[in-house]
Amino acid sequence: MNDAVCCVPVSPLRAEPSHRSEITSQQVFGEQCVILERAKDNWAKVRCRYDNYEGWCQEYHLQPVESVIESSGTLTREWNNLLFYKGEPMQVPFGSQIPGLVNGVAQWGDAIIEYDGELADPRKQTFTEDEIKRVAKLFLNTSYLWGGKSIYGIDCSGFCQTVFKYFNIALMRDAYQQATQGEVVGFLQEARCGDLAFFDNEEGRITHVGILLNDHRIIHSSAKVRIDPIDNMGIINHENRERTHKLRIIRRYV
Repeated sequence: MNDAVCCVPVSPLRAEPSHRSEITSQQVFGEQCVILERAKDNWAKVRCRYDNYEGWCQEYHLQPVESVIESSGTLTREWNNLLFYKGEPMQVPFGSQIPGLVNGVAQWGDAIIEYDGELADPRKQTFTEDEIKRVAKLFLNTSYLWGGKSIYGIDCSGFCQTVFKYFNIALMRDAYQQATQGEVVGFLQEARCGDLAFFDNEEGRITHVGILLNDHRIIHSSAKVRIDPIDNMGIINHENRERTHKLRIIRRYV
């Protein structure tokens, strides 16, 4: 039985089967994966079904299931969401899934999940300026966390992926991968709310991404999720006026 569902609010995915290994990504509650291999001390290497990202997590964070659970794709829409997992209360973050939920109840293998809170259907969300700003600003002041993709800590590409998932737009996991998707926008002055801006380092490698709110402001995760001014050269920290990121390319996905 190699199919599984993340059964904790947030599960770190690590580069190697060790708590000392770096976190490369995360799974949030309800994300489905396939177990690729196992190691001692209850470590499992998984491939996430949403973005094909691979990493090692504790097998205690996974609920085994016989096969992929059919899902409506709905997401929890509040900042924190109370559900009951095997009869015990659990708070799960914005953007969690509960595949198989029918009339407030889902069953994953021998686990019963009960949830009667609000859900959002990404297929019905409108990718408008007001909605993009509303969802993105939910994360304001969330601390930066390398590999993070939840309200408890999030990195730049995880932030973009999580926001876009709410609108049923599937982004890859890392910034350099996301920069291969969508269509190029030629100039910053042509940008509109919801375009992604990518930034590179001195070696020319794309290392950062953020969501443009218009042609002169960007929301991104850098130390924390923040809104900063942007010009043709890149991002300027609005607090100390220092230039922090060099603009490389802009992409549009809708």
